[in-house]
Amino acid sequence: MTRTICTILTILAFAACSSDPTEPTTTPTESMYFPPLTGNTWETKTIADLKWNQTAVQPLLDYLALKHSKSFIILINGRIVLENYFNGHSATTNWYWASAGKTLTSTVTGIAQQENLLNINNKVSQYIGTGWTSETPTQENLITCKNLLTMTSGLDDTTDDVDPASLIYKADAGKRWAYHNVYVKLQDVVAKASGQTWENYFNTKLRDKIGMNGNWVQIGNNSVYTSTSRSMARFGLLMLNKGKWDTTQILNETYFNEATTTSQNINLGYGYLWWLNGQANYHLPQSQLTFQGSIIPNGPSDMFMALGKNDQKIYVVPGKKMVIIRMGDAADDVNLALSDFDKTLWDKINALYQ
Repeated sequence: MTRTICTILTILAFAACSSDPTEPTTTPTESMYFPPLTGNTWETKTIADLKWNQTAVQPLLDYLALKHSKSFIILINGRIVLENYFNGHSATTNWYWASAGKTLTSTVTGIAQQENLLNINNKVSQYIGTGWTSETPTQENLITCKNLLTMTSGLDDTTDDVDPASLIYKADAGKRWAYHNVYVKLQDVVAKASGQTWENYFNTKLRDKIGMNGNWVQIGNNSVYTSTSRSMARFGLLMLNKGKWDTTQILNETYFNEATTTSQNINLGYGYLWWLNGQANYHLPQSQLTFQGSIIPNGPSDMFMALGKNDQKIYVVPGKKMVIIRMGDAADDVNLALSDFDKTLWDKINALYQ
C-alpha cells in the first residue's frame, strides 16, 4: 500500500511540474524589457531561445505577404522575436492605425482623468458645451464621456459624420451598443479640459513618454494616427505592462483594468474602445446581432485588441507576455476591423509554439 501511494504521489508531482506544450516558453524570472526612448536599439530573442517551432515561421510569413501585409512584429517580454516587412514597407515607413487608434484616445482620456482634468462619468456637454448633437437637451445630457468610451451614446450609427446635424437620437444613452465615430468627441473633451490642443496633450502625455513617433492626420471627420510599426509596438508594450513604461506609471492601473474588461452588459467583447477576446458573446460593428462565444475562438482568451479598418492589429496577450502588431492593406476583399483573417492568422501564430 505504501509503495502504491508513493507511486501515485510521484506521478502527481511529475504532472504538476509538466508545462503546457502549447504555451510559449519564457524564462519565468525574465524581466520586462523597454527599449530606449530614442535610437533604434531594441533587444531581441530568437525562435531557438524560446524553443519555438522554426518550421512554422516561413508559412506564417508567406501568409502575411499573401494577405497584403506591410509589417508584422511579435514581442515577448518586450523583446522582438519576429519583425518583418513586406510589399515595399520598411521599419521607417509610417502607416495609418485606422480604428486601432481609438485605443490611443481611450488611453489619453484616462490620463486626463488621473490628472483631474475630467471625469468620464460626467456628461460630454459639461466640457464641450450644449448643442453638440441634434438631440433634445434632456437626451443629450444623458451622454457621458464613458458612453463615448463604450460605444453606448445611443446616437444613430448610420453615418460616421459627427457634426450636430448627423448626431441624431436613436436610444437613450447606455441602452444601445453601436460602433460609432462619435468617440472622436473625446479628443475635443480632452482639449477643452486641458486647455491644449489634442495633439499637443497627446504628444506630451503619451507619445513622447514611450518614444513613439507619428502624428494625427485629419481624414474626413476622423482623426487618424500614423506611425511606424515599432511605435505601435511600443504602445502595445505599454498596455501589456498595465500602463507602466519601465518604472514610470503613465496610465494608472485602475483605469487600465476598466478599459480592458467588459464595460457594459450589451457587448461583452468591448471595453473602453478595446476589443476583448474570450467573452461569452460579442457584437460586431454595424450590427445589432449578438454572436455567441469568443471573437477569435482560437486566440488566447485573455487577449485584448486594438483593431482597425483594413486589418490593422494590436494583439496584447498578458498570459503569454506577448504583443503582436500587423499593419497593411485589407487581407481580403473586405474592409472590416474583424474578419476571417484573424482566425487563420492565429492558426499560423499558434503553430509557432505547438
